[in-house]
Amino acid sequence: MDKIKFLDIINSTPLVSIDLIIEDQNERYLLGQRANKPAQGFWFVPGGRIRKNETLQLAFERIVTTELGASCIESLNFDDAKLLGAYDHIYSDNFANEADVNTHYVALGYKLSVTEAIHFDKDNQHSELSWWSKSELMASELVHQNTKNYF
Repeated sequence: MDKIKFLDIINSTPLVSIDLIIEDQNERYLLGQRANKPAQGFWFVPGGRIRKNETLQLAFERIVTTELGASCIESLNFDDAKLLGAYDHIYSDNFANEADVNTHYVALGYKLSVTEAIHFDKDNQHSELSWWSKSELMASELVHQNTKNYF
């Protein structure tokens, strides 16, 4: 999809996304530092938008593979994910940094627990991935408020 058409969609309607709240066996949560807008520079849970005609399960599997690496799909199963709810994520900016166009996501938060160590491969949307305790992420100004809202 071209940039102008996608900006028009962003300016006209909310996007629907899936966010992954992944907890390890030590009660820590996986966050990535965002490399692009919106929320650039902030630590955020992995996630991505749902594409037209894509089921929740297929979107979940694509997002896991794209954001965290193909090896994770064996450990992060849609059937094991617990829906926490729907959350509004409204940003004053957009991916293209165009003036007067904000971004609105309706994010479906899914929580998953992993019981073994998993190797994650960061994508080009994150400068790094790291595990955070709930108290660390809640206290940090580097963690975006939309991520904190899941806790």
